[in-house]
Order: sequence, then C-alpha cells, then structure tokens
Amino acid sequence: MNTYTSRQEIPSNEKWNLEDIFNSVSEWENNYHEVEKLAEKLKNYEDNINNGNDLYLFLKQKEELHYIFKKVYVYAMLHVDVDTRDSEAQSLLDRASQLSVKVSSATAFFMPFLLSLKESTLKEYILSAEKLTYFEDDLFEAYRFKPHVLLKEKEEVLSQMGEALASPSKTFGMINNADIKFGEVTTDEGQKVELTRGMYSKLIEDENRDKRKEAYKAYYKPYVQLNNSIASTLSAAIKNNVLISRIRNYPSALEKSLFADNIPLNVYHNLIESTKKNIQPYHEYTKLRKKILGVDELRQFDLNVPLVKGVKQSIPYDDAYDTMLQALQPLGKEYVDTLHSFKEKRYIDVRETPGKRSGAYNLGLFGVHPFVLLNHQDDLDSLFTLTHEMGHAMHSYYSNRHQPQITANYTIFVAEVASTVNEVLLINYLIKNSTKKKVQRHLVNHFIDKFKGTFFTQVMFSEFEKKTHEMVEKGEPINGDVFNKTYELLFREYHGDALVFDEEVKYGWSRIPHFYRPFYVYKYATGFAAAIQIANKLLDGEKETITSYLTFLKSGSSDYPLELLKKTGVDLTSQEPIENALKSFSQLVEQFSSF
Repeated sequence: MNTYTSRQEIPSNEKWNLEDIFNSVSEWENNYHEVEKLAEKLKNYEDNINNGNDLYLFLKQKEELHYIFKKVYVYAMLHVDVDTRDSEAQSLLDRASQLSVKVSSATAFFMPFLLSLKESTLKEYILSAEKLTYFEDDLFEAYRFKPHVLLKEKEEVLSQMGEALASPSKTFGMINNADIKFGEVTTDEGQKVELTRGMYSKLIEDENRDKRKEAYKAYYKPYVQLNNSIASTLSAAIKNNVLISRIRNYPSALEKSLFADNIPLNVYHNLIESTKKNIQPYHEYTKLRKKILGVDELRQFDLNVPLVKGVKQSIPYDDAYDTMLQALQPLGKEYVDTLHSFKEKRYIDVRETPGKRSGAYNLGLFGVHPFVLLNHQDDLDSLFTLTHEMGHAMHSYYSNRHQPQITANYTIFVAEVASTVNEVLLINYLIKNSTKKKVQRHLVNHFIDKFKGTFFTQVMFSEFEKKTHEMVEKGEPINGDVFNKTYELLFREYHGDALVFDEEVKYGWSRIPHFYRPFYVYKYATGFAAAIQIANKLLDGEKETITSYLTFLKSGSSDYPLELLKKTGVDLTSQEPIENALKSFSQLVEQFSSF
C-alpha cells in the first residue's frame, strides 16, 4: 500500500478535478458576487408578489441563486476537506458560510408570505401563470409546514442565527479533523509513531492483541482528555436543536426531524424496539467471538479483529474497483458501464493524506457530477467503503440526470439504501466466487461485522440521541458525565454480558460526527433493512426488481421516501423489513457457527 505524506505525491487520476466546478478561485469569486447580487434582487420581491407572474419570477430566480450558491459552497468545502489545515481554503469556506446567511435572510420572507395566501389564491396564481406548474407540488407541500412557520420578522432572525447555531458542529469538526492528536503506537521496527485514523482502522483488526490494545488506548486518549470540551459542543448542539424545535412548535426534536420526510414516529420507535426484542443473536455472536479468540475477557478492542486468521489480503485500489464492478452486475449493464466511467473522469479523491477529512462520503452536485471522498487503505474494509460510496454516487448521478433541479436531491432517509444494496451484492459475490471454505468463513464473519456496524451500532446511536434529547426536553442537565453514563449503559445493553468494559468505552459518543446532524443515524439502519430486502430480490434474478430499483434511483425526491420505497416492495411502516433483516443476521451467525 502506498503511504502519501502530501497531496502532491498522489497521481492526478486519484484526485478530484475541482475545475469541473470552477476553473479558478477567480471564477469562484465571480460566482460568489453573482450570488450576492441575486440575493439583493430577491429581497426586492418582499411585499411585491402580487400575481402569478411575480411569483414565478421570484421562484425562478431563487432556484438560479441556489444552483450557483451550491457550487460556490461545495467548491470551498471540497478544498477544505482534502486539507483541513489549508487556511486559504478555510477562508473561502468561511465566506461561503457567511454567504449562506445572506441567502437565507434574503428569502426568509417568502414562507410566511406563501402561507398567508389562501390556497384558493395560490390556485388562481397557478392558473394565470402556466410556468408555475413546475413549482406547484412544492408550493402546496409548504402548507403542511404551516403550523411550524413563524412570522416574517422571526423567520429573518432565525435565518441570521444560522451560522451561530452551526457553531457547535463546526467546532467539533475542527477538533476532530484538524486539532486532535492521537497517542503513539509501536511500529514493527519498534519505533514510536503518532497514530492516524487510517492506521487505527488497520491496527484495531490486527491479529496481535497487544497491538490492538495499544492502538485502542492511543485512539481514545484525546477523546478522554477532551471529554469536557467535546461534551460542551454536543450539549450545545442538542440544546440548539431542542430550542429550534420548540420555537417552531414541534412536539419534540425527534418529530421535527421526521416531519420533512413525512415519517411516522412509530418507524423510529419500531426500529429500536424490534432490534432490542431480537438482540439475542447479537449477544450470541459476542459470546462466539470470545470463544473463538480464546480470551479470558473479551474487550472492546477485540470486537473488530477478523475471527478467521491467515486470510487477510491486500486489495489495491484498481483491483478493488474492478471487483466492485463485477459484483454489481446484477444491476445491469447501464449501471455498471456508468459506474466504470466515474474512475477515469476523476470523480473520486482516493488517498489518505495529513489533514484530510476522515472517513468517506459522496456529494452529488446538480449540474456537475458526484464527488466521492475516500481514505483508501487497500484492504477489504476499503473495498466495502468504495462500493458503499459509489452506491451513493450512482444514486446522485441518476437522480440529477432524470429529475429537474427542484426534485433532484433525494432525502437522507433513502440515501443509505443505494449504498447498502451495493454492499450486499458485493459480499454475496465475494462468497460465491471464493473456492476456499476458510475464505468463505472469513467473508461471512466480515459481513456479520458490517451488519453490526451498519445496523446494531446505528440503532444504539439512535437510542442515545433519543435519550439525550429527551433529557433536555425534560429540563435535565446534560454534560460529559451524563453522556458517559448514558452511552455506557446502552453499550452494555446492546453488547451483552460477554464483554468486559474498559474505561474508554463510555467515551465512545465523543467521536461520532453524525450526532451533530440530529436523528440521522437511524436512517442507516432502516436503509440497511430495506436494502437487504431489495438485494435479495436482485440476487434471485427478479427482472422487475431491477426495473423498479433503477426507477427508485432516478426518482430523487419526487415523492415521500416511504412511498418511493414501497414501489420497490419495501414497507418500512411495518416491522417486517426490520424483522427480516434481524432474521438474516441470525442466519449469518448460524452459518458462521456451522463452518
């Protein structure tokens, strides 16, 4: 595996080509100023929308503004993410964030104005201006939000507070990506070096238990040291969310988060309740892990090491990409050929370098193309991460090509379906094409652990979010000690009594960036359950499923997410998809035990 100390060392074909957005910072500046002008222009519509044509012109210019602004913001963000230490890039992003406040302020009047109109008046406007039909569904959807929209002056104040309200998330991001320093670990040559996240992902799976323990202690060291600081950022983020929920007249912060997607509260509750009701196979797997590892005490740093030894393999990036394409053949030639082209077109930033944002993501930019960030480590986990993120990328690509701008962005609720379908197809391909029982057992183990991370862990995180938000809503204090206690109790409940708990366990909440996007993580679990159902049909060769699934990928946000999924045969308002997923997990554990 190549280790790079700077971006200059990386081949250009493994780095984003941000000139696909703007050719230069100078062009970025021109578009930045264009957004400022458009924002000022939109302000002039306040108290001046008197007929259908006025309404159409405002909405058309607003859409144009958001199209340009998104490119301005993303260009700056992507530059920061490849090197969070780059002060010039950070300056661009800061300016883009400030610009977003101007944009919000310029349009803050509109929702109160729209909801002051009688629906009959809006219908008359649409009849008088035919082009308004493009915006019709969105306009009438807005009436669903009427109980939660404030008077014009209050909406403007909230929009101006946007940057301040985002401060906890931004502060945590800087701590977690730019400032944090992990402890030291020992190399094979006996030298002490500072741990990186990329190193940790490999060392925590090392067959040498002492190495795992050392990496675990080094990784958690800064989170323990910064416990109070990080607790203050998360506490502020939760309190901000609860405050805005109350200001907007939602019964709870959770219901506010579910409202836009029109998700019933019972979908969230059913996920947690069904998982805890069927948690025993997960506890059995934990006991099995302890037995196979042959340890007197199973610790958290034992939970990621593969249970089948001697099959760890290096998978170079090019090989990983080819394997992914082969695994996704059940999705059809159109899908695979399109995905093949993403690599040569430089839609992907592949390698880990100092200062680069951790983890992986896809960002679909309307009118341009998807951008995928990786920190590829040439191993099996990285193959799965690649396959996962390219599922997102294809979803963005299809939606942006087949939907107009107004419905091109799919909601987060359905986002994890496309990524997880890809992962399920990959694991089945790898198992099917392996001739060695030992390798097959290793792959089943790997999928069980993927299931653990994408489903059980996310449900546990979801319950943590639910509990901490409810504490604030009840007026109870939240701080580092409260977070530690709440997280440890949940960790014990989900993992069972086979695990002996290190002191570091209770600090696990402090390293999770998703907690700064409230009630996001449950969508990993619901998406995973939906994806298993879809993938199993694809593997059975159901051609109608290929058609319905690709239609789903091309649908963007043209319908509510639950309705889009129902068209693929998945109904998340019932417990069936969750229980089917948990049944699949139980079968995997039985399969693994029987090898």
